[in-house]
Amino acid sequence: MSHPREKKVNAGFGLIITTDSRTEKEDETGKSAISLLKENEHKIFHYSLIPNDPQKIKNELTLLLKDNSINVIITSGGTGISPKDKTVDALTPLFQKQLPGFGEYFRKLSYDEIGGSAIMSRAIGGIIDGKLIFCLPGSKNAVFLALTKIILPNLGHMLWEINR
Repeated sequence: MSHPREKKVNAGFGLIITTDSRTEKEDETGKSAISLLKENEHKIFHYSLIPNDPQKIKNELTLLLKDNSINVIITSGGTGISPKDKTVDALTPLFQKQLPGFGEYFRKLSYDEIGGSAIMSRAIGGIIDGKLIFCLPGSKNAVFLALTKIILPNLGHMLWEINR
């Protein structure tokens, strides 16, 4: 019998992009994430662009938590240190369990790629109502890094752990 981390899974994803400047047409980060997820045989059941507003972010997340076809929710944007970055502050109190290692490892990998500015990322991961939640920076490269190096390679094992 293979170990759960070796098991190939096909998960359902919800993607929330928080932005005050991009339109869906201009959203290269979302398009790139969707393409990568589809290439890896996952399904995208939700994709939206919403403003950096804490209540709108919570409301959007609440909708996705009710969707039984979604196993993983990715947010992109709002993880920095500027006053407009609201995603982490809005969602952290909702986590039933946090995955501190995700943010730590993401910042380490980011540091290897972009240097010291990686410390300004507040990227986090956690679990709410049996769903994996990852709050990622808004850049296309950051989302690609998180998905290819951390989330997708470990997805089967993470889903197995939270569903047993």
